[in-house]
Amino acid sequence: MKRLLLFMVVAGLLLVALVGCTTEEPAGSEPTGSSEGSSADSDTIKIGLSLATLQEERWQRDRDSFVERAEELGAEVLVQSANLDEATQISQAENLLTQGVDVLVVVPINADTAAAIVDSANEAGVPVIAYDRMINNSDVTVYMSFDNFRVGQMQAEYITNLVPEGNYVLIGGAPTDNNAHLFRDGQMDVLQPFIDSGAIKIVHDEWADNWQPENALNIMENALTANNNNVDAVIASNDGTAGGAIQALEAQGLAGKVPISGQDAELSAVQRIVEGTQSMTVYKPLNLLAHHAAEVAIALAKGEELEYDTTINNGKIDVPSILLEPIVVDADNVYEVIVKSGFHSLEDVYRNVPREQWPTD
Repeated sequence: MKRLLLFMVVAGLLLVALVGCTTEEPAGSEPTGSSEGSSADSDTIKIGLSLATLQEERWQRDRDSFVERAEELGAEVLVQSANLDEATQISQAENLLTQGVDVLVVVPINADTAAAIVDSANEAGVPVIAYDRMINNSDVTVYMSFDNFRVGQMQAEYITNLVPEGNYVLIGGAPTDNNAHLFRDGQMDVLQPFIDSGAIKIVHDEWADNWQPENALNIMENALTANNNNVDAVIASNDGTAGGAIQALEAQGLAGKVPISGQDAELSAVQRIVEGTQSMTVYKPLNLLAHHAAEVAIALAKGEELEYDTTINNGKIDVPSILLEPIVVDADNVYEVIVKSGFHSLEDVYRNVPREQWPTD
């Protein structure tokens, strides 16, 4: 049997262009998808895609790439976005089930409350893929994501290489997001020996509700005030929280002087990297994950038996899991990894940098 776990593919497969981004749908809108306004064949596989939000660039990319691959394979995709409202997501998932989807793909807002979605799907005999975020305490069918513990390690390794001692601020993501805790676990795996030796002192540690940049801005402002601006490094768990923190640093004349991490390779983040105000980001080839998820969804809908290399316990069962490898990106490799792959264009990434400083082949 051909294995579906393809995270060992050569680096060239990671450098695939993604389709363009679109805008957020209203939370209460009817599902949209590849066949909206058409009469799908009764044999067409119907996939429900329940997204936590489309406010962030990365989720627009995930949606577009997932739908693109599913369409290539002849499936229909019904998309719903809950605008970070847990009750709305549960209601939308119920709606997708009543429309007769063959498989449900869920990016949960809350790793715990989303178990209700899995329960409803199981009652309907519909398999569920937890996409990028685990759904806890449930009989979810498959978990597909990146190695999020490793993401946290990468962030902390990069920053500690730059600043092996001093005052650190930690800005986590949404406490309701299981991934946020995995990132923190990976970060602390690297940081703890430095903390134990006294080289690093955590002077502020706080979680940014819903991953919102404005929450990270407030956290960073409070950290700077409490420590009289004596902050040597910041580990922010994604690019949105990094952006909020950098706003606070800029207000104090510290942007570019205090190393800061990120994740997702959002356009604004890679622009900050080449401008020198953000140190790094962790690039996760979203199209690879989305394409795999579409393929697995269709296989599940067909009742095909799948193989996996690992399982992850979600508090109830050991969930068959597919984990892909992330990539560290900084000013030294942003052109090779981000621009040459087509993830972002040269013009977009370097638009705020004098043209004579743009890289060339």
